[in-house]
Amino acid sequence: MSANARVIEALLFVASEPLDERALALASGLSEPDLEEGLQAVGLRHAAGCSGVVLERVAEGWALRASDETALACARLLDQLSQRPLSRAALETLAVVAYAGPVSRPEIGRIRGVAADAAVLNLIERGLIEEAGRADRAGNPLLYRTTTRFDRVFGLEEGRHSLPPLDELGDDLPGADEVRSRLQAMAATQGVSIEEPAAVEQTT
Repeated sequence: MSANARVIEALLFVASEPLDERALALASGLSEPDLEEGLQAVGLRHAAGCSGVVLERVAEGWALRASDETALACARLLDQLSQRPLSRAALETLAVVAYAGPVSRPEIGRIRGVAADAAVLNLIERGLIEEAGRADRAGNPLLYRTTTRFDRVFGLEEGRHSLPPLDELGDDLPGADEVRSRLQAMAATQGVSIEEPAAVEQTT
């Protein structure tokens, strides 16, 4: 496989979401012909029956996905991982998405004060948050919201309507004061009402 193809393969491997041709070109520095040739090579290497992962064209671009023959084993692993306790970063991120969502990764990062990429991916893998379209602003970043599984896990019978007032956020959550103040500031700026689920103090 060519050097160009290896670069594209690595970019798709580390990306937490599909990458379109523009994103791949910007990151790799490849011209359109080199990019097309590289994608073809990656596709051949990761064709069904040849690899445990396959190159897949999706609406948002290109992504590496588990092949049909390995999907069940991958699902078992993700199910095992979903039973592990949530990290502090994941808890804070989940709290932000729960009542500020739909919200983008950059917004989550600004509220928490640190990048949220790893925490968001963790929560997606657990089925606690999901994509909710793209924001209608520069860059069109992906938006995230909590899932019906989140409602079930944390006992929210009416979804967001079951969330208690923000000022009831328990201080057991690491960084609770900071998260609370940032969320309140966001609510004031956007003129929205956001509430904190006391359930974020639990773990899954």
